[in-house]
Amino acid sequence: MLNFDVQNHRPLREIVYEQLKRQILTGRITPGTRMMEVELADEMGVSRTPVREAIRKLEKEGLVTIEPRRGAYASDISVKDMVDTLEVREDLEGLAAALAAERMTEEQIDELVKITEGYSEAILNSDTEKIIHYDEKFHKHIVSCSGNKTLIQLSEIVQELALRFRYIYYDDFSRYENMPVEHRQIIAAITSGDADTARMSADSHVKKLKEFVIREGEEVFRHR
Repeated sequence: MLNFDVQNHRPLREIVYEQLKRQILTGRITPGTRMMEVELADEMGVSRTPVREAIRKLEKEGLVTIEPRRGAYASDISVKDMVDTLEVREDLEGLAAALAAERMTEEQIDELVKITEGYSEAILNSDTEKIIHYDEKFHKHIVSCSGNKTLIQLSEIVQELALRFRYIYYDDFSRYENMPVEHRQIIAAITSGDADTARMSADSHVKKLKEFVIREGEEVFRHR
């Protein structure tokens, strides 16, 4: 049930929408799950109206599929969906790293190092939630430090799609164990102030993940 005491200053439809979106992105509502208005409304302690509005908004974002006479379902996710997202991430994060190399302060670089240390510790502890948290935070921090508002807005959309990917695959993709090394390479490139090297490091990082998804993704899907 929603905590209205904390969030009662916001419209109910927004709270319901964000809660359902978060559940889809984090895998609590798995792909293919039917979105039953009555059940969701009962679980959240609200009427059907804000749930219906949220489902329609989520459909526009591609997270829910509504089929005539069948109802609404959490959208399926495929290898192609992930490759499409990673292709966009490749360019956006390469640009972000290039700009960050020219604009990041010492304090911002120190914060990026701390995030990477948290990520490495989470991997050692096999803490999936923290792994995902620090991985997302690492990339968002670089984008934020680019100082480009348009890039930040575009990246937010792409990172949301990538979040769903992370929750689906983190238990299966052992390649993530190698990511702290790649993260440190990106930090070194940004710290050097060489925009071209930073761009190439960030590009390579996402490209390797994309290649891994293409190579291993279908096998993982068959076992889900």
